[in-house]
Amino acid sequence: MVMSWKGAGAVRRRRKRRTIAICKIETDMVCDMPRKPLHLRTWCSRRIWCSWGMDWFPNDPRGSGSCEIGKPELRDLGPIHLGRKEDQPTRDELRAFFRAGEPLLNHNVVWLDHELRAAVACAFADIIRSHGYTVWACAILRNHAHAVVRTHKSHNSEQMWHAFAQASAQALRAFPALGTGHPVWSARPYKVYLKSRHAVRTRIGYVQRNPEKEGLPPQAWDFVSHCPWDVNRADCEKH
Repeated sequence: MVMSWKGAGAVRRRRKRRTIAICKIETDMVCDMPRKPLHLRTWCSRRIWCSWGMDWFPNDPRGSGSCEIGKPELRDLGPIHLGRKEDQPTRDELRAFFRAGEPLLNHNVVWLDHELRAAVACAFADIIRSHGYTVWACAILRNHAHAVVRTHKSHNSEQMWHAFAQASAQALRAFPALGTGHPVWSARPYKVYLKSRHAVRTRIGYVQRNPEKEGLPPQAWDFVSHCPWDVNRADCEKH
């Protein structure tokens, strides 16, 4: 099984609405595609971890997964819309919303610059090496991270999420911008299971394109393994 995850690096105050992107694995470890029909077993999943702060408010104009606003001061920003809105706000509208919301947070917003992203990558690499995880794609951005991770034979998805989140949070708290008391990742990760080779390939491509979408250079982490189902990458390596 594989999963994809997303994490966040913008560190802010809210009540754990942000989540860091990291991976999750929940079923048996996969070496080859199963002999049983794919719909009988889950092989991959996508998980999202967003950083605490400027990533997603409960009353975000794009919609959210929240049913209530825990901090009264945020209520004046707008009503809650459960789920993704069909009519999405413009970039300018979204920036205006965040400008209004940032002063209401309990902690300063911290965006992941190059140095902080490198610290997260080192923490991920240590966890992958120590636990024997297999990651097929990873993108560490300014306020979240994505990963596609294969199922593990002994760790379930929650254990994997906590391993990635705790190691990277510890690494980030070594920097003065955060310190020991600053929240890092949201406690409510997001996950989506990928149940076919096509879904895995699609998600890998999505994760690989994320840095460019965020205006960052391409990322090629040493801890990312080649997925045997990623035909496009295999063709590129042959040439």
